[in-house]
Amino acid sequence: MELPREYQLRMQRLLGEEFPAYRDSLAKERVRSLRVNTAKIAPAELAQQLPFLDGPVPWCPEGYYIQENKGLPENGPEAASPSRHPYYAAGLYYLQEASAMAPGAFLPVEPGDRVLDLCGAPGGKSTQLGARLAGSGVLAANDLSASRAQAMVKNLERFGLGNILVTAESPERLAEAYPEAFHKILVDAPCSGEGMFRREPSGIRDWEQRGPSYYQGVQRQILEQAVKMLRPGGLLLYSTCTFAPEEDEENVRWLLDRFPDFSLEPLEPAGGISAGALPGTLRIWPHRTRGEGHFLALLQKQGESGASADGWARAEAVPAGAPAGRGRPLAAALPEFSGLLAEPWQNLPVTEERDSLYLLPEGLPRKAGLRYLRTGLLLGSRKKGRFEPSQAWAMALGKEAYAAWVDYPSADGRVLRYLKGETVTCEGVPAAGPDGWVLVCTDGFPLGWAKRSGTSLKNKYNPGWRWQ
Repeated sequence: MELPREYQLRMQRLLGEEFPAYRDSLAKERVRSLRVNTAKIAPAELAQQLPFLDGPVPWCPEGYYIQENKGLPENGPEAASPSRHPYYAAGLYYLQEASAMAPGAFLPVEPGDRVLDLCGAPGGKSTQLGARLAGSGVLAANDLSASRAQAMVKNLERFGLGNILVTAESPERLAEAYPEAFHKILVDAPCSGEGMFRREPSGIRDWEQRGPSYYQGVQRQILEQAVKMLRPGGLLLYSTCTFAPEEDEENVRWLLDRFPDFSLEPLEPAGGISAGALPGTLRIWPHRTRGEGHFLALLQKQGESGASADGWARAEAVPAGAPAGRGRPLAAALPEFSGLLAEPWQNLPVTEERDSLYLLPEGLPRKAGLRYLRTGLLLGSRKKGRFEPSQAWAMALGKEAYAAWVDYPSADGRVLRYLKGETVTCEGVPAAGPDGWVLVCTDGFPLGWAKRSGTSLKNKYNPGWRWQ
């Protein structure tokens, strides 16, 4: 890998005698890793099921390294990588670089929080934060690009997360809509990408064309808006995947100088993560850990977090044309499904917008004019007088919540055929309920829907999710 001379000089000044070790690390093969979806399964339980794991990520309790080409299913070449394992399709884990797990791990999210991932695409950190909410509170995930934000919708829904709000907006417009509304905010800012040169060598060209000075201005604009959306008493985790002090420690000092009601909350080095040049901040170096490069700083907004300071309650309730509040219980809105659903689901209040049904997080305020790609859990849509359940609802359900299901072992060839969109059979597989909508599972975890007719299952797996 040919590094620009200017970059090498910068890193020599930054690392001193460690620079050769850093330079040599870029020639080594990058390490792959995954993060367990704690909303669906305990990390230790999944680790017992996946023999290709190679030890835990020290700074992320639900993170594991991957030992390449070991212990993968013997049911065809499609399963030759962790991204083609049925458990990935079931949303039991997310493939994520180990250092990228750190921001979500160090932001202390708790159930009931309102959390914003301001620069969220493609959604790895969003899925981590959403899983830690454990179904309580709200995760708002945003990206300026609608196409990138749509990728977040897919990843969040694969994880079975329903208490979500996904937008494709500028930070300025979001700040206008949600002043002082969030308990926790993650700003994993766009950056010069120095920490990802081993993983993405193409980023070197962008560094030469733009460099840290360009991104510093972008990052400060984003931080200024994030500050407006944080509640008094709330926490903001700022992170980048670069080593440039201009984008890291200097931005933290700038924020503290510009906003005197903020203080730096010290983060303790752990698991091979090093202290940053600014005391209380952290750096991940690829020559010191099994990961790429990252920087982290945690800041707190001073003040009381009482109801008077709650911008969530002050935000406009719903966009123009949408029904106010939440409506009928799910069992009343979908009587054909009521006999198949577990009791907790039957009483959840459903909101119907046009021909689609949603379960919205309680008190969810939405602002007219913003680009919302998803609000809450999409249950499905009415088409030609009949209701078709959504892929998102399938992923949020389970065998214990829906009485009509089939469950294949993950090594069963029918699982891969189902994920490819093919019709499959269900002879010899336990199934409950009449012919009709069936939840297809693998080892007890949902994959999607099928329409049962006798012993055949007509495939209703989301076409956009199908394996090629």
